[in-house]
Order: sequence, then structure tokens, then C-alpha cells
Amino acid sequence: MTTIDVLCIGNAIVDIIARCEEEFLTDNGIIKGAMNLIDAERAELLYDRMGPALEASGGSAGNTAAGVASFGGAAAFFGKVAKDQLGDIYAHDIRAQGVRFATAPLAGPPPTARSMIFVTPDGERSMNTYLGACVELGPEDVEEAVVAASKVTYFEGYLWDPPRAKEAIRQCASIAHANGREMSMTLSDPFCVDRYREEFLDLMRSGTVDIVFANASEAKSLYQTDDLEEALARIAKDCRLAAVTRSELGSIVLRGDERVEIDAIEIRELVDTTGAGDLYAAGFLYGYTNGKTLDECGRLGSLAAGLVIQQVGPRPMQQLSKEAEKVGLA
Repeated sequence: MTTIDVLCIGNAIVDIIARCEEEFLTDNGIIKGAMNLIDAERAELLYDRMGPALEASGGSAGNTAAGVASFGGAAAFFGKVAKDQLGDIYAHDIRAQGVRFATAPLAGPPPTARSMIFVTPDGERSMNTYLGACVELGPEDVEEAVVAASKVTYFEGYLWDPPRAKEAIRQCASIAHANGREMSMTLSDPFCVDRYREEFLDLMRSGTVDIVFANASEAKSLYQTDDLEEALARIAKDCRLAAVTRSELGSIVLRGDERVEIDAIEIRELVDTTGAGDLYAAGFLYGYTNGKTLDECGRLGSLAAGLVIQQVGPRPMQQLSKEAEKVGLA
């Protein structure tokens, strides 16, 4: 099999994105800035109450895969959809963006996952996700040859919610390391970290995961501290390579005693933060798997994240390879 730069594993979700006022979140009991898992009944309720919306294929790791492909990298994706209309839309969209996606769809219920994302005037997004078919992702969906051919296999922390996905991830780690490849994860969300703190730390300390992505809130949550510097010092000891994003303050990349600080790019307007962390990981991993320095990896991540937050939706409208060329990072 042809070498793949990045294999992404995650929840295959169709995003339904709408703008709203702060009062809407309060009135509907939505936790601002978090990913809230909901059942089918609440999914229907929120869908009925939301205003005009944009529907697009999403999911954290799916966004990262699309970003890698947009940079010109070879990307693949494992994720479970159902054999229904939303599932067909998801599969078409991700393949059209140049990502290899061959996970067999679920024949029966539950239906394809969807996430209702409410964007407040400050650009913050609050996600309400019905996982649907995502929870059926399991070891049988692991394509061993694809994992073995992938320089880095990257998965989202959200996968620790559906139980059978854990088996699939551990299986991928064994295959990857047996073939001299690397494993990477994103912590996904502070509430996700709260649920699985000890398991995430074990993944890092055991060497199951080599590369970790987090934002400042997630890093502090992981170590139960309000001091970011303390969290940075500890994460540098717990994993081989870590990239911690800090919104407009840029990011910090840590590898052992090495520390690289990267500025955020200048933006015209903050429109929607959906996908910022996903696209940072895409740029970083594209650079990493193509021999770039840590500084260049971080700058590619900042470029992709900075572009995506100036639009509605989690996948850049621009061709990222062209944008990288403009700033001398091709």
C-alpha cells in the first residue's frame, strides 16, 4: 500500500451549524464552549428550535483528515456512518476532499451522527452531539494495512466515550508501533479530560500515544491546575511530543527539554472557532510527516487554524497547500 501521511480516527458526524445569542444557550440549558452528548429526543428538540443552519460533514478527526489532504498530504479516515442519507453525504464529502475512507457503513439503526453547533456573537461554539452510528466503531473496522502504512495515526479523545472504539484504538497502536509508526491524540475537550483523565495519562505515560495535542484549558484540566506553566512542564515529561494551543496567544510545542513558541496569525475577523484545534493538528501533522522543523509544523498549524476561524464551518474554503506556499511554508 502507498504510504499515508496521517490516518485519522474519529466520530463521523454531520455538523449542523447555526448562529445564536447567549440567551439561547441559557434558555436551552446548553453549556457554552463544550461538547455536550445528547440523546435522539434532545437532538430533535434542539434541531426544531435552531435557526437557519449550515450542514456539512464534520467530526474532529474528520476535519483534521480533510485539512491534511488540503495541504497536499496523503490522508485516510476511519469512522462509522449508517447506510442513510446523512451517511451518504458524509462519505461523499470526505472522499471529495481527497481523504481515503472505506469504513463499512452500518446497515441498521442507529442513524448517522449529527452535531448541532451553536455559534454565539463572540465566535465561541457550543456543540450538542448525538453520536448515533459512531458508537458502533470497533476493532472489526480497523484496516491493518492502512494503519501499517500510516506515518502517524491520530485519534480524538472523544472516542473514549463509545466503549468499543477503545479496543480499536489500542489495536491500532499495536499495529502502528510494530511497524515503526507513531500514535497521536487530541484531548478534545476539558469535559472529556475530566471524564477520562487517568486513562489519558496512562496512554501517554505507557507510550501508547507518542504525540499529544491540547489547548490550554485541556492541558490544565489534565493536571488539575490553574497554572499553565505547571501543566506544560508535566505534559513535556509525560509524552514524547506535545503541542498546546493558546488561541490568539499562539501555541507552544514541547519535546523533552526543547520548547518552541509559535505566534498566531493575524486575522481580519473572528467568525467561528469551530474546527480551530482540528485544523491546527492538520497543519502540524502535515508538516511533521513531511520533514518540517517543529517551528514550521507549528506555523502550518497556526495558518490552518487562523484561516478556519474566519469563516463559518470547520473546513477551510481555501486550498491550504496554496496558502502555505504564499507564506513560504510549502
